[in-house]
Amino acid sequence: MSFIKIIIHCVWSTKNRIPFLKSSEFRNELWDHIRHNSKKKNIYIDTINGYDEHCHCLISLKSDQCIKDVLQLIKGDI
Repeated sequence: MSFIKIIIHCVWSTKNRIPFLKSSEFRNELWDHIRHNSKKKNIYIDTINGYDEHCHCLISLKSDQCIKDVLQLIKGDI
């Protein structure tokens, strides 16, 4: 069996780059929420972080997952 490792670095911002994520407590809550819901959907998030108006996410895809579907599942739940 072949070994497949696909790592995707995704970045998305808040609408109109408004700094909704200023509070570090809120950011940590949001990262935990994204991590928890991704785990339930069988999506592995290696790292998640960001700043006032954007989010970085390092995602490890399985061979049967596609970028579009995974991001739709992650961002659709926020």
